[in-house]
Amino acid sequence: LQFTEEKLGQAEKTELDAHFESLLARADCTKNWTEKILRQTEVLLQPNPSARVEEFLYEKLDRKVPSRVTNGELLAQYMTEAANDFGPGTPYGKTLIKVGETQRHLGAAERDFIHSASINFLTPLRNFLEGDWRTISKERRILQNRRLDLDACKARLKKAKAAEAKAAVTF
Repeated sequence: LQFTEEKLGQAEKTELDAHFESLLARADCTKNWTEKILRQTEVLLQPNPSARVEEFLYEKLDRKVPSRVTNGELLAQYMTEAANDFGPGTPYGKTLIKVGETQRHLGAAERDFIHSASINFLTPLRNFLEGDWRTISKERRILQNRRLDLDACKARLKKAKAAEAKAAVTF
């Protein structure tokens, strides 16, 4: 009732400290930017949306995500197979083996980068959103409810005093 009356402009609202309001605004801003950065980093690390969904499901089921072959590693495999078909002694075969080996190293480096970024960058962001932010939201709701209770009590007290003053005038 208090909340509704405040929204309709029929009840007074106790204002929170300006510094505290600015902290709440900063917290909201931090949450929004953290979500955006987290999502975009996930897109950068895994551009395939279906693979991201699969990884998300594995994560929620507390199962280990199966390791995928990176595009560089797959290209290296094709090059090595092609080199073996052409013959490792031919110039084209030798070149494919060298380039394939380089691609294999690049693919392994990419896999290590994705794993490292996930652990060292994405995990702290998720921990903030799933831990700290939930705590902030919960405490904010509790504060809002307590403020509404306080304002409702103030309104009742004001009405009681007005009724008492009116009764004193009529006698």
